[in-house]
Amino acid sequence: MLSESSISPEGGDHVPVPASPFMQNRELSWLTFNQRVLDQGADPTVPLLERLNFVSIFWSNLQEFFMVRVGSLTDLSLVKKRIIDSKTNMTPSEQLDAIYERCHELYPIQEQTFAQVRDLLAEAGIRHLTEASLDEEQRAFLRRYLELNVMPFLSPQIVNSRHPFPHLENGALYVVVRLDEAAADKKKDAADGAEKNDRIEKEDKVGKATAKQTKKAKNLAAEGVTLGIIPMPRQCERVIQLPGEGFPFILIEDALEFIAADVFSMYTVKHTNVICVTRNADLDSTEGTDENDEDYREHMKRILKKRSRLAPVRLESERKLSKTVSDFLLERLDLKPHQVFATSCPLDMSYTFGLAGRIDAKLAAKLVNQPFSPQWPADLDRNRPIIEQVAEAETLLSYPYESMDAFVQLLREASTDPSVISIKITLYRLASQSHLAEALIAAAENGKEVTALFELRARFDESNNIAWSQRFEQAGANVIYGFRDFKVHSKICCITRQTERGVQHITQLGTGNYNEKTAKLYTDLSFITADETIGRDATEFFRNMGLENASNNYDILWVAPLQIKPMIIARIDREIERAQAGEPSGLFFKTNSITDKDIIEKIAEASQAGVPVTLFVRGISCIVPGIEGYTDNVRVVSIVGRLLEHSRIYGFGPHDAMDLYLSSADLMTRNMEKRIEIAWPVLGESLRREITDYIDVSLKDTAKLRELLPDKSYTPLGFFAPADENGEKELFDSQEYFIEDAKARKLAAAAETAVRDANRAKAEKAAAAANAPAPAARSDEREDAVQGDCADRSEDAPNGAFAGGSEAPAIDERQPDRPRAKTQSEAIEISPAGIVFVEGGKPKKRGLISRLLGLGK
Repeated sequence: MLSESSISPEGGDHVPVPASPFMQNRELSWLTFNQRVLDQGADPTVPLLERLNFVSIFWSNLQEFFMVRVGSLTDLSLVKKRIIDSKTNMTPSEQLDAIYERCHELYPIQEQTFAQVRDLLAEAGIRHLTEASLDEEQRAFLRRYLELNVMPFLSPQIVNSRHPFPHLENGALYVVVRLDEAAADKKKDAADGAEKNDRIEKEDKVGKATAKQTKKAKNLAAEGVTLGIIPMPRQCERVIQLPGEGFPFILIEDALEFIAADVFSMYTVKHTNVICVTRNADLDSTEGTDENDEDYREHMKRILKKRSRLAPVRLESERKLSKTVSDFLLERLDLKPHQVFATSCPLDMSYTFGLAGRIDAKLAAKLVNQPFSPQWPADLDRNRPIIEQVAEAETLLSYPYESMDAFVQLLREASTDPSVISIKITLYRLASQSHLAEALIAAAENGKEVTALFELRARFDESNNIAWSQRFEQAGANVIYGFRDFKVHSKICCITRQTERGVQHITQLGTGNYNEKTAKLYTDLSFITADETIGRDATEFFRNMGLENASNNYDILWVAPLQIKPMIIARIDREIERAQAGEPSGLFFKTNSITDKDIIEKIAEASQAGVPVTLFVRGISCIVPGIEGYTDNVRVVSIVGRLLEHSRIYGFGPHDAMDLYLSSADLMTRNMEKRIEIAWPVLGESLRREITDYIDVSLKDTAKLRELLPDKSYTPLGFFAPADENGEKELFDSQEYFIEDAKARKLAAAAETAVRDANRAKAEKAAAAANAPAPAARSDEREDAVQGDCADRSEDAPNGAFAGGSEAPAIDERQPDRPRAKTQSEAIEISPAGIVFVEGGKPKKRGLISRLLGLGK
């Protein structure tokens, strides 16, 4: 947080500078982003179970927000020096007040959205029940189920003056039970009636003084609030299916409320509730250690143990707490009333993602997105070694539309290739089960020099990274860690080979993590090249990492913290000069968040100079567009949809001549100044065109794209969609388009391969018949002799045109241009689903994909 704030002298004489009129607080902007996530839960175009999942994502996002951002601000609010937000001049306490106020506005929206989706799911047969809505058969079943499968694992406890208040784990659920003390005493007296005479005799023997003391002790034990607490048993299923039509179910926390009276049978239960405590999880990984005296990995293990015991920042309950229980909990947790949130939503929404697997497959298919698998990249031949292909031509993979499997296969080949000397890679987040990591371990075990830089401070992935780093060491890999003062967030891999022509470096650079799981959900770009200059910079990068040297000694790469921010500002200055000279200019940034004040101010300066600026920002935008005299020429748009927009793209210049850079860094102060990040130029014209087409298609989205307005709100979903003659809007979803496009490109590539193989076989047969050597077929040339030849994917062909001068038919103006030139077979059925059948050069049949790709009019 300090990286986003400034420190002022102590004392009350400080007069803060007025807040900038074109900037907003990052935390409040993030909460607005999370509301856009929640809006997906209310979007009727999204399948019902996916809508429920978006409510769950809203919940998990907010959970992490409180643990990290609210936790950090809470710590800063305790610092004696005056710390203010550099963009809005708010103190930490003022920011906290604004956050809690905003969250109290968001909770009712979440409740309304959840209730709507729950009711619609009930109509579909998926009924989320509570104790009050159970019928007699379900009650009987539930009681038997709990007695057999849950009760043996319960660890209930009471809280009174003799039983201390327990530690409530961060994010864990508890059933809190208000017990009637007077009724408890009556039950206890009745149960002890048979022993009453024995107690009297004992009191007579010990004397009146002792009896008086015994009575006093008993009274003390009954004083104050008496509560019962039931922790959720970890061994038990969260979702309990009940008898009945469809899929009726109850969550275990609600079921435990149903039997609370049985659990505390010696007491009378007045009422129950479910609670959850959120704790500060913003740990300082450098606190209290000298890395020369303690192994860093062991230090991180010790630091992680602190996370579950840090101070509470929020208390949630499923219903409003009684004043007695509320006062008691607030006192014990040291919280204020505004930090308490009562909600009718489940306090842990993580169960939602497993529901589709529990219900009938046919029903589930109607309630979830049509599944898709990342496609094998059309530009890579699966039947040839990847290492040969990327050595011949640079490759750009687009996740999740294209699969990470190609890169994993590259690492597998490198692990056994005799020419490979070393593999070096930075690892920020890995899947718990990672084929990529296994390929690297295999390389180390095969005697390759493998260097893996693990960033053990990747938040909430620390334990996973620690475990993987231990496995790498056991395999013989050289494991190094990030800098003390900088997190290594770069995504770079360098494979070094000894070839006949000398040493060759195959370098991979990515905008996202080496995580097979998130690569199916996050949009990212992965660039693979054998360029010598990039290869030299890559080897220099890893040399600097081993020496913990934040260097700027690179020929082509930009490496933060020393280069990326100054280079961005210098390139913005160049666009300002162009605009002032009356030349075409422009700026484009695709980023997860923009918070850095220096870059924001420079963008505002560019806007005032007349430079058109487009910011494609998924999450936080501290710059407010459309403010007269400041950001008139700035447009900020966002897409929150099925996939998480994650790639980072920097563009300098007008659209048709834009210089493009890809990067691992968001436009945030932490990325610019506190992390080791990499940005690199896209120099090949074909790849540059792929990226600009990707940008163009994304900006033509009318289903999910929304624009930030000067009042800090966003346009509603579907705002940009054109209406037909009946007033109905035709929505274009860019992410769905890219999913179908990847499928079409794969099918077209497969068709082209089939034609090429058929041509090769025919030529070999003819050559054999003529007793002559068969001509060698080239993988990158067209076979013009055979009818049904595929159209050339010429890099020089204009967008929307096929090789040979044959242009694709015009498409609906409401649909975007095709992002890439496509192949097309004139004699082969490319897809039985109706992508395109071509006969005599004319489409015979069109489907969704052909319409989107512009293959039909």
